[in-house]
Formats: sequence, C-alpha cells, structure tokens
Amino acid sequence: MSSVPLDQIPAPHDAATVTLVDQLVQWGRRRIEERVFRPGMRMPSIRKLALDKGVSRFTVVEAYERLVAQGYLDSRRGSGFFVRERLAAVASVTPMDRRAAAAADGVAAVEAHQPPTIDVVWLLRNMLHQSTHPEKGPGLGYLPARWLDGELLAGAMRSLGRQSGSQLLGFGSPQGFLPLRQQLQTRMAEMEIGATPEQIVLVSGITQAIDLLARIYVQPGDTVIVGDPAWFQMFGRFASQGARLVGVPYTPDGPDLDALEALVETWRPKMLVINSVLQNPTGTSLTAAQAFRILRLAEQYDFIVVEDDIYGDLCPSGYPATRLASLDQLRRVIYLGSFSKTLAPNLRVGYIACANDVAQAVADQKMLVGMTSPELNERVLFRVLTEGHYRRHVERLRARLDAVRDKAARMLERTGCKLFAAPGAGMFLWADTGVDADALTAAGHEAGFLLTPGSLFSPHQSPTTWMRFNIANCADPALPGFLSGYLDGVARRG
Repeated sequence: MSSVPLDQIPAPHDAATVTLVDQLVQWGRRRIEERVFRPGMRMPSIRKLALDKGVSRFTVVEAYERLVAQGYLDSRRGSGFFVRERLAAVASVTPMDRRAAAAADGVAAVEAHQPPTIDVVWLLRNMLHQSTHPEKGPGLGYLPARWLDGELLAGAMRSLGRQSGSQLLGFGSPQGFLPLRQQLQTRMAEMEIGATPEQIVLVSGITQAIDLLARIYVQPGDTVIVGDPAWFQMFGRFASQGARLVGVPYTPDGPDLDALEALVETWRPKMLVINSVLQNPTGTSLTAAQAFRILRLAEQYDFIVVEDDIYGDLCPSGYPATRLASLDQLRRVIYLGSFSKTLAPNLRVGYIACANDVAQAVADQKMLVGMTSPELNERVLFRVLTEGHYRRHVERLRARLDAVRDKAARMLERTGCKLFAAPGAGMFLWADTGVDADALTAAGHEAGFLLTPGSLFSPHQSPTTWMRFNIANCADPALPGFLSGYLDGVARRG
C-alpha cells in the first residue's frame, strides 16, 4: 500500500496539538468509514504501516489499540488487526437493502446467489471527490471536464436568458418540454426508431428512468435479468422492489445468448435490461443477429426489454451495432437515452421512449415521485441540440477517445492485465488484473487513484479479478508504475 503522508490526514484541531498517534487514528477511522477497509478485512501489518507512514512501530501499535477501544478494529492474537462489523455500519443499511434482503428469504433455489448489501455509496462519494482530478480516476464513469465543451452549455444558457423570464416560472409538463421531445423524435428517426412526442417522457437521467420503470413493472419475487457484468447503480433499485436479480454472462462478442435462453426458460423474467451499444463495462455491442434473437426470446417468454443507450452517441458512424428499438419499434422495447456522458454529468436530462400506454404510466409515476423534471435543464438541452454544434462536439469526443484507446490498452497489457475484448469504440476497457480487484482498489485509494472493482458490476457482488478502466482517465504517468508494482508484488507473495 503506497505511502500517504500523515500531514495529509485531516485533523479536527490545529496540527501542532495533534500527535502522530491521533493523526494515524483519524486516518484509520476515515478509511474504515469510507469502506476502503471493510468489515472482516485485515489491516496492514504493524511493520508495513510504520514503513508506509514513516512512523515508529510503537505509534502504529498505539493507534491500532485506540481503534480497537473505539470499536473499529478487533485484535486477533498471532493474526493481526481486523476491521470490526460495527453497529454504525448496520444502521447505515438503507430500507432498500433490508427489503431486498427480506425478499430473498425463502428463495432457496437462488439463496447462494443473493448479494450482500449492494454498497456503491463509497464509490459514488469518491467519484464526486475525484471530479477535480480525473487523471487520477481511471475508475470514473464519465469523461474529464477538459474534454467537454462548457461554452456549448454556456452559449445555450445565454440564449435562453435572452427570452422572457416568465417562460421559466411554470411547473412544466409531466412528459417534459414539448419542443425537446419533438427534437428527440427527429434524432430517433435518424436511428430508424419511430416515436411520436407523446411516446417520449423526459426524466432526470437514466437513474430516474430505471427507478420509474422498476416502480411500475417490478413486484416482489419478480425476476429481472441484467448483465453480469453490468451498470451497478440499477441493481439496488431493482432489489428495493424485491426483485430477484439474475445475471447473464458476457463473452467478447456480447451477451451469451445460449445462457440467456436457459435463464429466461428457467426464471420467466418480467424484464431484461441491456446496453445494446458499447455496453458498460465490457464495451461490446449487439449485432443484428443477436438483437433479433433477443426479441424472439422476449416474444416467446413475454418479458419487457429495457434498452439503455446512454453511450450511443459515442458510437462512430458505421460501427457494427444494432439497437433493439429500431427492430421492435417500441412495441416490447422501452428505449432509454441521456446526454450526461457527452455534455455534462450534472445536466441530468434523459428520456424514455416507449408505447403510448407505457408513456402515460411513466408520466403518472413521475408526478407521484417528484412532480415534473426541471424544465430549465430541458430548455438548455433543446438549445444545445438545435443550435447546430452538438454533432461536431460528439465527433471530437469520438476522435479523442480513438486517439487514447490503443495507448491505454497497451499500457494495461504491459502492467500484466488481460483485456476482455479488442478495443474498438467507447470509453471503457474491461480488464482482468489477475488479483483481488477489491484489494487493488483499496491500495489504489491509498496511492491517490480511484479504481472501480469488478465486484460492483456483478448483480451478486461476487469477488473478482476484473476491473473497469476509463481510457480518458488513464494518462497519469504514475498509474502504470502503481499497477505494475502492485501486481508484481502480489505475484511475488503468491
């Protein structure tokens, strides 16, 4: 674990009055509370931590003993110090987690596959902290600000500011700003997806879209099929509805459709959620043949397909990828889109395109949950899309990703990682590190890097050696050395 100077450990008092032991205790408490060190995990040895922090072994022993007294650690004679399962950690489990656990009771056939508490809070908190240093965040899920075009948004807001202010004072429409929905109709037509404005509901990003659909369609005991691996934030939302999450494995060519067929035959799911284009985290895309087969299964076994196309704009023209909605025309497919990856993470404007009756149900549920979505954001996005610069902006993003993809891939391979699939488009690489990805993430945090362990991408949160890397954030010159040093160190100890 790399050294973190003690003078970088925040103290509640003037540093001159805080001893090295106090500072080390604060460091340990913060790492445990942030879940870098998780319950049951062995703390660094006294000798190693003393070397890493540049303090005496006596200082480490005293700090560890204080953490034992405060209920953060257990001391095991001859084995070392281990993180204790504390009452505070139990209290932090949300009602969503408790309901998910309760829903799993009695489902003996899948008991071994039910995940523990799906804890993405640590990652999300640290993603926000890392936003000012994206070069240190190869695990981040978005592009660095320097790649985006703030002036594009600023120009749209200035243009909006020249309009009468009275237009900005209303509640807005439950389905969202009509001119934007009309513009999205045009964009979807270019993708050969036919949708009227009445079939489109604007939402505050893909996260809210998943939340609304889960509330409408998923009942306790229902099966939802997701990727394994797949986008981790949706797992907890479906679990909160009491859903049984079943993961379909991925191959370098996309989802394993033979496995999918066996799963739908066994579990008779209510819903399948899938990225058809540049799947997160594998980067794979559906071929036309795969898309047709998925739709045949959906028809045969009567389940809904939720197609999350949040990365679609990063897909180059002519790239071999097929959208399910273009084949199904929104009969069984519910199509999701967003602009948070290409414009700004905090713009928070997404949309759901679906059949008319589904759109009405979504709009009604949206009002019950939070009234209308912020029309100001929707008006800003409308300006961006209609003033003619967005298409060129996206082309620049694709070009920048193309320029760093092979370099990032070769760097990972040189450190000893093995890539899941040949890099072709998009922003992510899925790589096998060959070591416990959770432990690597903890070590990365100590070295100043935010990494994303593959366990978070599993609906069962299974231990894994896989990890997702954002190629736009892999340029820090210290990253290859950190990865190589850690992987080599584990290999030597093994």
